[in-house]
Amino acid sequence: MARFTFLPRLQQSSLEGGVVIIGLGRFGAAMGEELVRSGVEVLGIDNDPGVVQAMNGRLTSVVRADASNVEVLRQLGVQDSSNAVVAIGTDLASSILAASALIKLDGPEIWAKAATEQQGEIFAQMGIKHVFHPEKDMGVRAAHLLTQSLSDFFDLGNGFAMATTTLPPAMGGNTISQMRIRYDYGVTIVGVKQADESWAPITPDTVLRAGQTVLVAGPSKKLDQAFVRG
Repeated sequence: MARFTFLPRLQQSSLEGGVVIIGLGRFGAAMGEELVRSGVEVLGIDNDPGVVQAMNGRLTSVVRADASNVEVLRQLGVQDSSNAVVAIGTDLASSILAASALIKLDGPEIWAKAATEQQGEIFAQMGIKHVFHPEKDMGVRAAHLLTQSLSDFFDLGNGFAMATTTLPPAMGGNTISQMRIRYDYGVTIVGVKQADESWAPITPDTVLRAGQTVLVAGPSKKLDQAFVRG
């Protein structure tokens, strides 16, 4: 299963009480397994016995339950978790009912997956501050990978992004200051990958070679302009 790419949004320091994931489809399962790999306790809830059986042993604990029932959630101790994620797929009614139950529980911070813009708007109207748009986010990311010389692209929101890219020949042999991409584009090179695959920090006097992999950050549109394929 592909590694879950949204994990950085859930800060490790805020996960001490564990995470509850409601809905163990591809999105919820991938998220749960990535959190477990990061040392976070995860309670998975799904109403499908086949899904629960398949996920047994892959998360800290997995139960079959009706997540729209506040009392059921309370009996499971969901109110003691630091975060709860509504990861139900395309069943709009079930996802809204589960989110409503979590709100009534008045416990963990609520995150919700939105399959459509309309669903995201409903979650926002319910007062849920953290809404995932995985299909949209992956579409944006794929578009950048197809049209730019970026090895990876992570949209951080509000028009800002981070990406990895191979330094083009025109920039090789110069210091960071001499490249002037920060002045010309507002883009900052923040790290360079070493031979052992580790990342090293950058200073204004760092000299980079063409072909090196660098980590860059800045406005999404400026990243496009600074590293567009020639």
